[in-house]
Amino acid sequence: MAEPLDVIVAGAGIVGVSTAIWLQRAGHRVTLLDRAGPGRGTSHGNGGVLAAGGVVPVTTPGLMRRAPGMLLSPDQPLFLRWTYLPRLVPFLARYLSHATDAHVRRYAAAMGALLLDSADQHAALANGTPAERYLSRDDYCFGYADCAAFEADGYAWSVRRAAGVRFEVEEGTADPAFAGAFGTVVRCRDHGRISDPGAYVAALADHFVAEGGHLALTEITDIDVAGGEVTALHTPEGPLRADRIVFALGPWSKPIAQKLGLRLPFESERGYHIEFHDPSVMPRDPMMVAAGKFVLTPMEGRLRAAGVIEFGGLDAGPRHAPLDFLRRQVAALLPGLTWSDTTEWMGHRPATADSLPLIGPMGGKGRSFAAFGHQHVGLTGGPKTGRIIAGLIGGEAPNIDLGPFDLRKYAARDGTTTGRDR
Repeated sequence: MAEPLDVIVAGAGIVGVSTAIWLQRAGHRVTLLDRAGPGRGTSHGNGGVLAAGGVVPVTTPGLMRRAPGMLLSPDQPLFLRWTYLPRLVPFLARYLSHATDAHVRRYAAAMGALLLDSADQHAALANGTPAERYLSRDDYCFGYADCAAFEADGYAWSVRRAAGVRFEVEEGTADPAFAGAFGTVVRCRDHGRISDPGAYVAALADHFVAEGGHLALTEITDIDVAGGEVTALHTPEGPLRADRIVFALGPWSKPIAQKLGLRLPFESERGYHIEFHDPSVMPRDPMMVAAGKFVLTPMEGRLRAAGVIEFGGLDAGPRHAPLDFLRRQVAALLPGLTWSDTTEWMGHRPATADSLPLIGPMGGKGRSFAAFGHQHVGLTGGPKTGRIIAGLIGGEAPNIDLGPFDLRKYAARDGTTTGRDR
């Protein structure tokens, strides 16, 4: 193996924790940083599905035509804080420019290489750890009102098929939880489920610490830059330095990249969930409700309804409209559902304009690395992303083409940086 290095991983969501564990297993000395604690952000609130077939971006052909009507309807899963629109316009223009068939095909090919073996990647990561109990291999189902609704979504399924996603189309569903709700169900194979995503990531972090890793709860307030590389992190406790630094800060990664002279078209895509505790109905498998673009996932003692896209930035709090939308959708689908309590959550998905995550070196010397921007598939792609980054730090060539994920495509043309050079 390569000479052991001191490595800092900034961010303790699923991507950061996975990276820390794979680096630790390779023999490196690893410090994991997070301001709130492992699995407390988006990695807590996601839909809990290992979406190996998540190879179709939101930006499909026709989105620009459909988006205004979706934004103006309270019964569509797209929301916008209108006061945020002036700040959003430059990103939105680039985001919508990718709603082409050519980009969808490029995206699907790149993401297929990252996601299709996600269940195996999670199994390898969690094997022998306390987190293993939360992981299961389940089908991922998509429910349509009827065959016509499924056929109207044929473009997305043709993209998935071409990317290697295995699925079967069924008439109705045998799951009594959804009796009579769907005329057509698509059952995706080779997927998986995490029964409590936050607890899963926390258990992985506990394993990392038990194996000798260091977890520090602190905030990064600034960085030092020299020669186009991050050389130190500033925290309230003082500066931190290491041989290599990995940034897995999700939607909070943009300021770091900007100080390296990288002009990222990057936004927070806000997502919501509602959990129904002790539900009277529990589905067998995760179900994507195609009409509402949200997923119902069985959790440990809870049923989670998760989804919705809202553009509104990082600073504003949650809004009632997306949560009301989820409640109406669940009530229409499961009219007899009862529960003992509910919890509500809003979090931030890191979204690039082309929807592709950013994975690999941030500078030319390979001292700092990016592992962020996974949008809707951070849980799914976290373990493999971490494995790739650990391999790069150890001098190993990745087994997939990282070209689509290379954030240096956003480097300023004049090569300047805006960080504090020291």
